[in-house]
Amino acid sequence: LAKSDDPKHPDLSGYWGAPIRNVEMPADLKAKLQPNTVILTDTGAAEYPRGEYGGLIPTAKAKAQADKWKPEDEMTLARVCLPQGVIYDEQGPFPMAIDQAPGLIVIRYEYFDQVRLIHTDGRGHLPADAPHTKMGDSIGHWEGNTLVVDTDHLERSTITNNGLDHSDNVHLVERYRLSPDGKHLEASQWFSDPETIENNGARYIVW
Repeated sequence: LAKSDDPKHPDLSGYWGAPIRNVEMPADLKAKLQPNTVILTDTGAAEYPRGEYGGLIPTAKAKAQADKWKPEDEMTLARVCLPQGVIYDEQGPFPMAIDQAPGLIVIRYEYFDQVRLIHTDGRGHLPADAPHTKMGDSIGHWEGNTLVVDTDHLERSTITNNGLDHSDNVHLVERYRLSPDGKHLEASQWFSDPETIENNGARYIVW
């Protein structure tokens, strides 16, 4: 892609290192979260143990499914190379690269070598019956210096990598911005999925 030459918006292009662990979400990003939201603290290599979901409250059906999970399940051939969805993939301990052009931003995650397209050309979401994928359908717009990304059409995948999965009707909203010195990329991640969690979840990620 050609490098973005739009002077109205920050250029997020570049190679961003693995996420920094346990960084507190700034107050202005917290203020953008919807009510009844808990902020998870598992960014990076850290993961919650079995039965712990960072304050997320699973529905009865989701908890019954999660209770069946065992760590050794992840080491089966069917699971060990299965790509995760963007909600978990994004905070994993791996770098990513961003290419930004007019109307489109491409994120290439090293984690499972997945590629994500964020359309910023004003289009809406895909029809409801369009296929769901691990990266979903993402549309973005700018609010000042912050890129706001709305994602749906996400295929069922893990939230916390310990048995708690989201459904294929989860809704994800992210806000990306550069740090004042331009050396870090910050993002808040908010998601809602009434089918599997009774509250909402969020993460703050810094690359």
